[in-house]
Amino acid sequence: MAFDFKKEYKEFYMPKNKPEIVNIPRVNYIAVRGKGDPNEEGGAYQESISILYSVAYTLKMSYKTDYKIDGFFEYVVPPLEGFWWQDNVQGVDYTDKSTFNWISVIRLPDFVSKADFDWAVETATKKKKLDCSSAEFITVDEGLCVQMMHIGPFDDEPETVALMNAFLENNGYENDFNESRVHHEIYMTDARKVPLEKWKTVIRHPIKKCKQ
Repeated sequence: MAFDFKKEYKEFYMPKNKPEIVNIPRVNYIAVRGKGDPNEEGGAYQESISILYSVAYTLKMSYKTDYKIDGFFEYVVPPLEGFWWQDNVQGVDYTDKSTFNWISVIRLPDFVSKADFDWAVETATKKKKLDCSSAEFITVDEGLCVQMMHIGPFDDEPETVALMNAFLENNGYENDFNESRVHHEIYMTDARKVPLEKWKTVIRHPIKKCKQ
């Protein structure tokens, strides 16, 4: 049975639809950075997703090639995720998607090294005939966060964020957004196959204890 991050780490991928506090460990990702409206047809965001999956599946299927990764075991490619922010905005302004900065990511198993990643980028570029050179190997240490499962369209996320903010206020915490700690989403459903009202998105925000 292939290792499935969603099932093995349910506390990070399948939170309840009410706010909860979690401590997120350091995680390595395939990442592509960009700016602009993610809904733009054929835009940078959609291209980034193609690149991410090309590299992710090259690594996943590496055991069927001559390239061998130390410690490799078969696994399910983790879900697509995204880090989002806007210049001079605390949190997210959903009314102006054109001003988004984003880092699209897919989690990497811990056994994937930077050298393995570089091999996958080069191999995917050749095999898929897709320039994957914008893909990066990054490590994110999120630390203390509040998270909640959002059900429904992305445009309804402010309602979920409001519940998260109220929860923080009632429990002695506050948001801790800065240049390295931003709004984080994990996409648990395939938007192409699931009705809009059933989309599942983990929303995660960095937090800290309020000063007494």
